[in-house]
Amino acid sequence: MPDNYTKKLEDVIKQMLTPLKNIPFKLVIEALSNHKVLPFNPKDSKDIAVLNTLKTVAQKVAQDVNVKGILRPRPNEVGNDIEPFVEKALNSNGFKASIPATEGGKHKSTGYPDLEFKDKDGRVNYLECKTYNIDNIATTQRSFYLSPSEDFKITADAHHFVVSFEIYVAGEKGTNHIYKCAAWKILSIENLDVDVKYEFNSDNARLYKAELILAESEI
Repeated sequence: MPDNYTKKLEDVIKQMLTPLKNIPFKLVIEALSNHKVLPFNPKDSKDIAVLNTLKTVAQKVAQDVNVKGILRPRPNEVGNDIEPFVEKALNSNGFKASIPATEGGKHKSTGYPDLEFKDKDGRVNYLECKTYNIDNIATTQRSFYLSPSEDFKITADAHHFVVSFEIYVAGEKGTNHIYKCAAWKILSIENLDVDVKYEFNSDNARLYKAELILAESEI
């Protein structure tokens, strides 16, 4: 039987493994970055202008993708390929778009958000690029990820948008599917709720230390 200290430690670990549910996204962003998620105002002329341009951008991206399609073996890889189409369309429609720079000045392609753009009034906006399959859009499949970082990509109070494209398999080419777009959605995620799921991890130095190795051989 474990002693009292060990039992308390086991209880703490069990509590850590219980996911936290329905945390407001805007509070997470503010806690991690000290910057606010600005709500989209459907009555504000500047916000309306941004939305109208994003509609044009989404339509252009879908049309450009559908000219040749995106070649990928798996659908979860298509989102990364759509991002350059979105950046190009944003810039061609008067927005200054790029991969966000962190507080330390580094441009990081990985992590939330995918893109930062300044609208025609010079306001900073953040944009995440997504894809979805119409058959699982209403399921509990996880599709949005945000990880804390010591050098976070959020450096301003801003709107946070998602542009997401419905993709489908239009054909095959070699070992790849040909993906095209059937529809798109633009989201404003200031009222999104997120969950936290803890994980335990290790590194190579600890995983491959000598006392753990039972057998090994060179070929």
